[in-house]
Amino acid sequence: MKRSDNDPARRRSSEQRDAITDDLVPAPVEGVADDEDASAMQASEPSADLSSDSRADVERALAEQHDKYLRLAAEYDNYRKRTVRERQEASLRGQAELLRGLLDALDDLSRFAHVDPATTDTKTVVDGAAMVERKILKALTSTGLEIINPVDQTFDPSTMEAVATEPALSPEDDHVVAKVYQQGYLFNGQLLRPSRVVVKQWNG
Repeated sequence: MKRSDNDPARRRSSEQRDAITDDLVPAPVEGVADDEDASAMQASEPSADLSSDSRADVERALAEQHDKYLRLAAEYDNYRKRTVRERQEASLRGQAELLRGLLDALDDLSRFAHVDPATTDTKTVVDGAAMVERKILKALTSTGLEIINPVDQTFDPSTMEAVATEPALSPEDDHVVAKVYQQGYLFNGQLLRPSRVVVKQWNG
């Protein structure tokens, strides 16, 4: 036999069950949603500030690097100009030192170039020219000049130029320098001019 919905006992049981369910459901807390929204807004604001600060830092770093580049370029340009000027000055000092060593010989040459031939004998002129030659060679050799005068030496194509040949009297004289038409010169190991020579040749 079913109980009717209007049964007082059943109605009391339903009301008690609804009351228990209401006790289990937490009541909404006022202000929680608003606090969460505010926290989210506050969290986003520092992010925007951080992004702005980072951009300013990058721009400042770029400006510093650009300034360093300009200073470096200016320093390099000054260094290049200074080294060019120092090389030119060093070259001029070397030339001046060489000319200083030739001044005495130039004075002697000037004196002998203006002697009166009517009152000066030939020997005096020749001796004077030899003295000037010795002074010039002394000044030049002191700076690194070396004379190539390879008489009776084996022909060396790196420092000599054969302009003629002559018969050799023995096989031992083959490719030996017989005469020097024009002396050669080295300057600190650098060939300025090869010696022009006559080379002996053995024909058997």
